[in-house]
Amino acid sequence: MNLRQLQCFLAVAEERHFTRAADRLHIEQSPLSRTIRDLEHDLGVTLFERGAGIGTNLTPAGQALAESAPRIFSLVDQARSATLAAAAGSLATLRVALSDGILPKRLAALLACCREEEPDINLQLFEVPLAEQIKGLQHNLFDVGFACAPGEAHGLSSETLWQTELVVALPPRHPLLAYKQVPLAELSPCPLVLFHPELQSGLHQQISSLLAGSDLSLTVAAHASSQEMLISLVAASFACSDNGTM
Repeated sequence: MNLRQLQCFLAVAEERHFTRAADRLHIEQSPLSRTIRDLEHDLGVTLFERGAGIGTNLTPAGQALAESAPRIFSLVDQARSATLAAAAGSLATLRVALSDGILPKRLAALLACCREEEPDINLQLFEVPLAEQIKGLQHNLFDVGFACAPGEAHGLSSETLWQTELVVALPPRHPLLAYKQVPLAELSPCPLVLFHPELQSGLHQQISSLLAGSDLSLTVAAHASSQEMLISLVAASFACSDNGTM
């Protein structure tokens, strides 16, 4: 098993289609199919279910490899960065995972302080979903992580560094702008845009827990993968309806 085989495998696993995966890799479909067959032969397993009407689906073995392979590429990237940093004179590397759209200003101040106190440390930043951050910390792929996650995962400890006030973003001229603090009950008739449950899972958990505790019947119109996308969806809603977001 080599990195080229894994790269081809991940492309097919993510696209669930050999032709699209080949286009993504800028190769013909025949060599891609041959590479996947060679990988399956080397491992002695079937990675994809193939057939008319079935599509290209992962087998249990394929799913297991799809979950593990990204960590291999992460290690390769880290090894490359560490090598270049050592050549440039850095004495050590701190691998920092970022999840849940950590506020840039807060993070920038913290990293600036770190560089001032430890100028020889090479800082590596990785933007990953919270689930990947937790796995990476547990498997020593990252040294420290920042997230908006409640509780602690097994084998990890956490510390609150700062708190951010929860706000409701509203389009111009929305009736709820009359409130200085919007009561949760007033959000009930509004279609909401919430953070994505997988890509921003820490924020999603916190907000969902708050809304569930209010015992309100709420309508979720869309999920956003970032704060920028969330605000864009709210702004876009002004043209067609009065949406709110948290």
